[in-house]
Amino acid sequence: MKKCCLILALFVLAISLTNCSNKSDEYIDPRGTDYAGSESCIQCHQQQYESTLHTSHFKATSPPTKENILGHFTNGKNTFVYGKDIKIVMEERNDSLYQVLYKNGKEVEAYPFDVIFGTKHAQTSAYWKNHYPYELPISYYKSIHSWATSPGYSATIPNFERKIDKECFACHSSNIGSRFITTSSDSITFLTMDVEDFMNKKTLVYGIDCERCHGPAKKHVQTHLKFPDLKQAQNIIGFKNLNRQQKLDACALCHSGNDQAKLKSRFQYKPGESLNSYFRAYPGTKDSLNFDVHGNQLGLLSQSKCFKQSQTMDCTSCHNPHQDSSQNMAAYSKICMSCHQTAKHTPTTLKTISKSMLANNCVECHMPKQDSKAIHFQQSNTAAVTSYSLRTHKIGIYANTKKK
Repeated sequence: MKKCCLILALFVLAISLTNCSNKSDEYIDPRGTDYAGSESCIQCHQQQYESTLHTSHFKATSPPTKENILGHFTNGKNTFVYGKDIKIVMEERNDSLYQVLYKNGKEVEAYPFDVIFGTKHAQTSAYWKNHYPYELPISYYKSIHSWATSPGYSATIPNFERKIDKECFACHSSNIGSRFITTSSDSITFLTMDVEDFMNKKTLVYGIDCERCHGPAKKHVQTHLKFPDLKQAQNIIGFKNLNRQQKLDACALCHSGNDQAKLKSRFQYKPGESLNSYFRAYPGTKDSLNFDVHGNQLGLLSQSKCFKQSQTMDCTSCHNPHQDSSQNMAAYSKICMSCHQTAKHTPTTLKTISKSMLANNCVECHMPKQDSKAIHFQQSNTAAVTSYSLRTHKIGIYANTKKK
């Protein structure tokens, strides 16, 4: 009987050890052997992992499943009309989703949703052809709850031939490989190589994952599974250990515009490094007064008195990178009031804005939504051009803000 109990105990122990094995040892990451894959993080960081799954960063790119695509595919809500004889219809066929071009009632071409960009405010998509991604001409916008032209696309002529640059993936994904080499003989030399820029969809790591912000985690996972009692994180980049400029640079990689000369790929960047090694400003006068609300949040924030007068303020002062941006304006107001307890409004402001808004929505007045100069869209060839609006990160006093 004792022998049976011992065997049973050893069996249970073996199962337990199997469950605690290093999952990353079985994972092959296209970025290299130093990476463990985000799913390995769930073993010790379940709460952060599960919360991060729902963030706009993690969904910056995603697979083309019906659950991931925001737009409608039902009749009456799935058609974009270019003219009386031309339209694009969003259709579900078997297990795939398509944008289908019709002319004079006949199908001309059908292009699949192969990769999805964005989820919070709007969503555009792309299809793959010959190692290149091409943007689909119709996107979905939450502000109008409808399909409309992709940014910069015509509302009268359908176009499926706009290539998506790798830099789009550099801020919307954690990896995609490129550089394709073909040779004219068995002997590989520089004279016989044709080097072609392309993108290998098999190397795409969707979204901004854990290792994009914390660096390669293979050694970190191995160390902490081997020594589970370690209290100090090893072989990983922790934001709490970065100084202010390093934290800002980590966010500025993708949130400070794209108007500088690129020296190295964004994919090479590891938090803690200086962006000066990756970008150089072009010679001449830089237009710092007209930063667009889309893409240059840090540039706008840097113009704010709050930022200039603070020694510690950075992006994480208001945003938790493991959580999606809060829609609760009162939560942001508490952050504002932590420094502005004695703030006083003018008599005019007190008369025109409700007390509840003054107390619980600093953002609506001091970081109002503004129209992007770079992005606009149309719902049809007869509809007016609609601006894409985002909340400015330049904290200030604005004359005309929404009253409630």
